[in-house]
Amino acid sequence: MEKTEQLGPYTLSWKDGVFPLGGDALALGAFSTVKPGWRVCDLGTGSGVLLLLLARRAENLSLTGIDIDPLARIARENLAANGLPGEILTGDLRQAPLPAGGFDLVVSNPPYFPVGSGKSGGPARSEEFCSLAELCAAASRLVKNGGRFALCHRPERLVDVLCALRSCRLEPKRLKLAAHGPGHPPSLLLVEAVKQGRPGLKFD
Repeated sequence: MEKTEQLGPYTLSWKDGVFPLGGDALALGAFSTVKPGWRVCDLGTGSGVLLLLLARRAENLSLTGIDIDPLARIARENLAANGLPGEILTGDLRQAPLPAGGFDLVVSNPPYFPVGSGKSGGPARSEEFCSLAELCAAASRLVKNGGRFALCHRPERLVDVLCALRSCRLEPKRLKLAAHGPGHPPSLLLVEAVKQGRPGLKFD
C-alpha cells in the first residue's frame, strides 16, 4: 500500500517495507544547515525524505543518497516524481563509491540501537549493518574540510555520538534536544559537526 505526504512543494511517497515518515526526519531536515548549490549526501536515505526536506529549503542542490536496502529505488522515484535531479545508490554506505571530500553536507537518520543492547526499533533501527562509529567514519570521508555532518539520535547516546564524531575529525558545533511536549523529557538529539572544525559547541 502506497502512502503520500506533502512536504511543501514536494510530494513524498513510500510503500510498505520502507521506513515511514517520522518526526525525527522532519526535525533533522529543519535543523541541518544548508545553502543554495550545496552538494548533499544522505546516508541511509530510505524514501529520500531528507533530500526532499533540504531541497525545499535551498535551491539548486546536488542530491545524492545511498541505502543498503534495494527499496532505495523509492528515493530515486521520489526525486524523479518531483522533478529533482539526483543520484541514489543501492549499497553499503561504509564502502560507498562516492568521492572523498565530495560533499558540503552529509546527513543521516541512522539506526539508534547497538547490537546486543536489548532494545529494538525494528531492523531499520538496529546497528547490525552499520555502527555509529562506522557511520561517522563514512561521513568524515565524504564531507569536505569545513563541510558539515548533521544527524539525529537518541538523547541517552549523547556521549557516544559526540565521542564518535570527534574521533573522526568531525567537531560537534551545534546541538539541540527536542521533546514531545512541555513536561516531557527529551526524546530526540540533533547534532551538527564540522569537519576539522575548531572546538566550541552551541546549543540551539
